[in-house]
Amino acid sequence: MGSWSSQFAGAGPTYGMNVDRRAPGRPRVRSHPRRYVVVFALLAAGVALAAPYSYLARAPIRRHTAEIGLTAVPAKSVTPRMRGNVTEHVVVISVDGLRVDALAAYAPPTIQRLSREGATSLTAQTIIPSLTLPSHTSMLTGTEPRVHGITWNTDQTLARGQHLPVPTIFTVAKQSGLRTAAFFSKSKFHHLEHLPSLDYSQSPDGGWGKIFAYRTAEDVERYLEFGRPNLMFVHLGDADYAGHFLGWMSPAYGAAVRAADDAVRRIVAAADRAFGPGQYVVILTADHGGVGRTHGAADPRNRTIPWLAWGERVASGRTLPVGIRTMDTAATALWLLGVSLPSHVVGRPVMTAFRN
Repeated sequence: MGSWSSQFAGAGPTYGMNVDRRAPGRPRVRSHPRRYVVVFALLAAGVALAAPYSYLARAPIRRHTAEIGLTAVPAKSVTPRMRGNVTEHVVVISVDGLRVDALAAYAPPTIQRLSREGATSLTAQTIIPSLTLPSHTSMLTGTEPRVHGITWNTDQTLARGQHLPVPTIFTVAKQSGLRTAAFFSKSKFHHLEHLPSLDYSQSPDGGWGKIFAYRTAEDVERYLEFGRPNLMFVHLGDADYAGHFLGWMSPAYGAAVRAADDAVRRIVAAADRAFGPGQYVVILTADHGGVGRTHGAADPRNRTIPWLAWGERVASGRTLPVGIRTMDTAATALWLLGVSLPSHVVGRPVMTAFRN
């Protein structure tokens, strides 16, 4: 019968396999049970990762159209007269969760180009706590949380209403006869979606309450085929989604930053077609950064945000001085449009970003 080793000579390696020594002839090889565990874990991970993406890719969006219909002609003939304005069109883009050092780490080409051709600060500061809804409320009202009252970070409109004792820049602009539009990609922004002050707005409708940047860019492109807002706000949430899921500065976060950057590219191209190249101003900023898988603490990586201006009459290549705050975004947007700042606004226009 021969030795055990001679029986299996030439049978090939059997490492990691269970061999039935009782079977005659060539051994019957059986997969290790642990392999089934690994395969099942991989499948479960794939479903866990793919299911949210699949859902968000088709999550419902609620849209509100006021004065301008989807089939309306471009409104160039009814542009309001603005006195002392720098431009007739301002586009505020917020890249949620964009850390300042992500610009060097991932080199997003569009944001880098806007920074190179515009006026930029890498030392701007958001509020404490650096949370999405309170920070954006400060960004879009020009006030601090102790004044605007938004201290929570979820959609609580059913329980609290919109709960804004001060108006947003959309309300102030609308009262001055300007046209406004807003693209919100998180349901918590329902607190800021004051419909009477917005000619067009969209936000998540139910579900997880999130929209990917590429869908937002598509909708901005479609809207700007007919709409000519004087003030438009666009929120891009991908970097924040990835930061919470897999960590800030992770490979997934880097991919999300680049996805947001591509959305910025498409938005700028659509604005060029709608308003004319060099006939509008982009303010690009963020609400907060992040550390690990969260944000909110008084950590410089949470509080420090990029702030840049690009476009009409912007001082190209200028590095802006220290001291810019997120409240200055509201003040700058209104000043650019020639709108007087309400008394509640503590932010100040970043005039150094512009020529003369």
